[in-house]
Amino acid sequence: MMLSEDKVSHLSHILLNKLYDLDIIDMNEDEEATIRKEIKRTIVGELKIGEEIDQIVRKKLLSFSKKLIEGSAEWEVLYNKYFREEEIKKGRATG
Repeated sequence: MMLSEDKVSHLSHILLNKLYDLDIIDMNEDEEATIRKEIKRTIVGELKIGEEIDQIVRKKLLSFSKKLIEGSAEWEVLYNKYFREEEIKKGRATG
């Protein structure tokens, strides 16, 4: 599920402020804009990868000869298993 531009912007402000408050980063105004832009780019990129993985997993589940009902326990177990496998393939998780 993609987030709106406003929500991504809000999250980037929260993350940047927290990093600054925890003295993890120190920045001037020019750097702040650059860092916030990179945070937003990263959030959007990760969301896109999650959507791609979701589509791959759903396609895989639809290809089964036994039709699975979305939301059933079996569907959830398989969805999570295949989602994790795809995350590993894309380098988002370790196996």
